[in-house]
Amino acid sequence: MKKLKLIANDPWLEPYARAIEGRHEHVLAKEAELTGGRQTLSGFASGYLYFGLHRTADGEWVLREWAPGATAIYLTGTFNGWQKSENCRLARLENGVWEIILPTETLHHADLYKLLVEWDGGSGERIPAWCRRVVQDGQTGIFSAQVWDPPAPYVFTHDGFRPDTSPLLIYECHIGMATEDERTGTYEEFRANVLPRIARDGYNAIQIMAIQEHPYYGSFGYHVSSFFAASSRFGTPDELKRLIDEAHGRGIAVIMDIVHSHAVRNEVEGLGRFDGTPYQYFHAGSRREHRQWDSLCFDYGKNEVLHFLLSNCKFWLEEYRFDGFRFDGVTSMLYYSHGLGEAFTCYGDYYNGSQDDDAIAYLTLANRLIHEVNPHAITIAEEVSGMPGLAARFDDGGYGFDYRMAMNIPDFWIRTLKEKKDEDWHPSTIWCETTNRRADEKTVSYAESHDQALVGDKTIVFWLIDADMYWHMQVGDRNMAVDRGIALHKMIRLVTATTINGGYLNFMGNEFGHPEWIDFPREGNGWSYRYARRQWRLVDDMNLKYRYLGDFDRAMLALIRSVTDFQSLPMQKVWDSDGDQTLAYMRGDLLFVFNFSPGRSFTDYGFLTPAGKYRIVLNTDEPRFGGFGLTDDTLEYPTHYDPLYEREGKEWLKLYLPARTAMILKRL
Repeated sequence: MKKLKLIANDPWLEPYARAIEGRHEHVLAKEAELTGGRQTLSGFASGYLYFGLHRTADGEWVLREWAPGATAIYLTGTFNGWQKSENCRLARLENGVWEIILPTETLHHADLYKLLVEWDGGSGERIPAWCRRVVQDGQTGIFSAQVWDPPAPYVFTHDGFRPDTSPLLIYECHIGMATEDERTGTYEEFRANVLPRIARDGYNAIQIMAIQEHPYYGSFGYHVSSFFAASSRFGTPDELKRLIDEAHGRGIAVIMDIVHSHAVRNEVEGLGRFDGTPYQYFHAGSRREHRQWDSLCFDYGKNEVLHFLLSNCKFWLEEYRFDGFRFDGVTSMLYYSHGLGEAFTCYGDYYNGSQDDDAIAYLTLANRLIHEVNPHAITIAEEVSGMPGLAARFDDGGYGFDYRMAMNIPDFWIRTLKEKKDEDWHPSTIWCETTNRRADEKTVSYAESHDQALVGDKTIVFWLIDADMYWHMQVGDRNMAVDRGIALHKMIRLVTATTINGGYLNFMGNEFGHPEWIDFPREGNGWSYRYARRQWRLVDDMNLKYRYLGDFDRAMLALIRSVTDFQSLPMQKVWDSDGDQTLAYMRGDLLFVFNFSPGRSFTDYGFLTPAGKYRIVLNTDEPRFGGFGLTDDTLEYPTHYDPLYEREGKEWLKLYLPARTAMILKRL
């Protein structure tokens, strides 16, 4: 057998070759088992076309569900007064599948329905696992499935959309909290009010959280109950489709935050004991519950579970035209321990037998399926352990993700802000943390995501400025804490965004330094929406300094997008000095220079660079970005000849570096 490229590229993986090859072969064997050699993986993952509620070619209604532990199932709803009746009893087919066929006039658009499932020793109401629409009664709080059969369903207008990944610039967002009002926002409001902002700011992708239906709003969408239903608290399926269609029209890819790592414990609204047994979709025994997350863990060793989850991936791609997925909680899937309490200090920690080969096979098959359905789709793994090969091609021995989240970077920034004085910031460490990744795997770099904005933590801007944000953000109000915070906020983002090898991500509002944490309505805060929204007026108000951060973010992304395949350009460190707190590196003809020192400015600070003339094209100290304008950015800076470096084609470039500033120069 030819050595897999993953191993060939990394000799340190050689001792674990058999484990890596074994996982690779396991995926191939499982795919052959699922498809039977008679169909494609995409053909296998079409369960949503069979299960759930559908109209037949004759106009009748057919509903099918998989419930092997059930002894009887009845369809109830508004159409029959929620009564259990024999004429609405499902028939049992083979392999635990149940079916009912009803005349056309039985169900109508917007009717509510549920299943009454009976099993040995009990019974209960259930929302169909494959249903595509779930709504909550505003008075009782009860969830029900809903017939969605509008007379004029939405028709997409933008066909053949292909995401721009050079580079991928992601705006992570949440529909409900995207409104300024103290309530839940909608798909339509996001489309009309927020999407234009995102396009104007220069992001070419949005990553939407909390799309799959979830009973508890405050779970941020991570306790999913109905995997095929777009959350109705934000609007209708057609309104979500319209949002995605318009995003495509603006050149923006739409990535869904998909949760296949666990499921909510709820039994009436979710999959817990759907057929009366605790192990239909989930592990039996001690592996059933994820005690840290108060949720249930899928049994990826069951083919029926693989069918459900793989079909779920294909459904969102086909039905809603999402452009890919960010898979949540991948670390939890990979390890029997869910990664809890493990250090992951050496390669042996990834191949010591504590890995869930069934979950690894599922994730790999999901990537193969997604790219089979849409070759241009984007898949991103949220994974903290550093499992080798996660974002490597399957044919090379990897798991097939296109990107992995660079989760070390936000942890590093928060640690730095919490634990180090400004004088102790070391540029060599900053360089190491922002560029530390496997050479054969693309990453999505970010300074902070929604995780760092949750109540109980602080955003970067709040770590920097704290309570002074409430009193000293007016233009013209000079405050040392605010000046420091604005300067470092720009520098942190600039070094993070310009050292990428794949993509860059920002959470909604953090680009302009949204001042408050996220806290969804809950009993502990009186069910308040005050902190579950975004105050767009702050960045729109020309009298406030938030606009400086927003304008800088827009200029930074514009510069990155102006360079072809910026993320692929080789990076060369030109200089770093922990003593001076300076850092310089080049990508192509761009030179990035940082002075992190809080109090020391440098005159004629020299770097060895390719000979030529340089001009500043972006400067964090520009007055339009809230800076002091201490350099003349209209000048051209020629390099100075040094015979010692003539053979290398390098000369000295000497610059004035004000304290707490960064600049990008272009070689002319």
